[in-house]
Amino acid sequence: MTALLFYGDTERSPAMRHELPVTIGDPFLLGIVDGRLHVLTSGLDRTRIEGAAPDAVLHDYEELGFRELLESGMSRHELELELASRAAVAMGIRVATADPDMPVAVADRLRSDGVVLHLDEDAISARRRVKTAPELAGTRRAQTAAEAGMSAAAALLRRSDRDGDRLKLDGEVLTAEAVRAAVRDACQAHGAPAPPDIIVSSPWSGYGHDPGSGPLPADAPIVIDLWPRDEESGCWADMTRTFVVGEISEQVRSLESLVLEAIERARESVAPGITGRELHDLVCDVFEPAGYRTQRNGPGEDPNEGFQFSLGHGVGLAVHEPPGLGRTGHDPLVIGDVIAIEPGLWVREVGEVRFEDLILVTEDGGETLTEYPYDLSP
Repeated sequence: MTALLFYGDTERSPAMRHELPVTIGDPFLLGIVDGRLHVLTSGLDRTRIEGAAPDAVLHDYEELGFRELLESGMSRHELELELASRAAVAMGIRVATADPDMPVAVADRLRSDGVVLHLDEDAISARRRVKTAPELAGTRRAQTAAEAGMSAAAALLRRSDRDGDRLKLDGEVLTAEAVRAAVRDACQAHGAPAPPDIIVSSPWSGYGHDPGSGPLPADAPIVIDLWPRDEESGCWADMTRTFVVGEISEQVRSLESLVLEAIERARESVAPGITGRELHDLVCDVFEPAGYRTQRNGPGEDPNEGFQFSLGHGVGLAVHEPPGLGRTGHDPLVIGDVIAIEPGLWVREVGEVRFEDLILVTEDGGETLTEYPYDLSP
């Protein structure tokens, strides 16, 4: 059995957090040798690691000569590389499949010591495709927080009044920033903080990953896209809804109808074995006959017009992770995948209508984890 090797910290490395579900902020070497977990650690983290992984083999800094290295005058960076090298020897690793996110300096040092590293993104990411029970519980908690955040956004929009072409709340212009703050407060209160760049966009401001800013319009689509992270597990959720305060035009209603048809067609087709590319094609089959350009047939005069993005992505210890649900989505879905499907249509004159749900792939198809209505009216 080929060993697996990782280097980093479990706050920023979803691959390492999956193997060792403990929050550790300092970088360390983690190996899996003959199916058994090996961890380079100090006394600061030993107790927590033993609690989370009682069968793991722990390689203590002190046993690897930490004090001697500390007194040698080498820099912290040099010391960390030396400890990683000594830990690899202690773990018995000579050949390993390695996480491509391993720092270049660490990989170079190990290779100079004779360790053969095979960087393999597919092999590493596949290990966390099937969610563990604690990870899935964390995703469900994050999704509950996401729905609380969406409800907070909808409440502000519902209370707002039209003032010409814009919205006001309690006599003040309602802004994307104010809605974003309400969303983040609600998510935080549910134990799953949302990043500062969650999207509150409209035809006036925001496209793609631009979070949007400034006043929000009346009679036009406002897209709320939020992705909170469960603090306990480190797992994410992701959801999008579109709201209109005021009159809903026939064109926006047409976009809504098409996007709803697309998300339902994709949802009904989710099952083990289907690929993300096939799901993306199903959505393109809805949009293209209606006259909209897609990523499949390429952009028209306006490069952003229509459906010029993928259908979605996997969600777990990273908010964007395999499997892909677009043109590069060649891997079949597996039982235990959690995916976000988010079809949408963007038209320059009116803005975007987009909906996004989280779905767990099951033996029988898919379980929708998102429980929130699609109504354009908040």
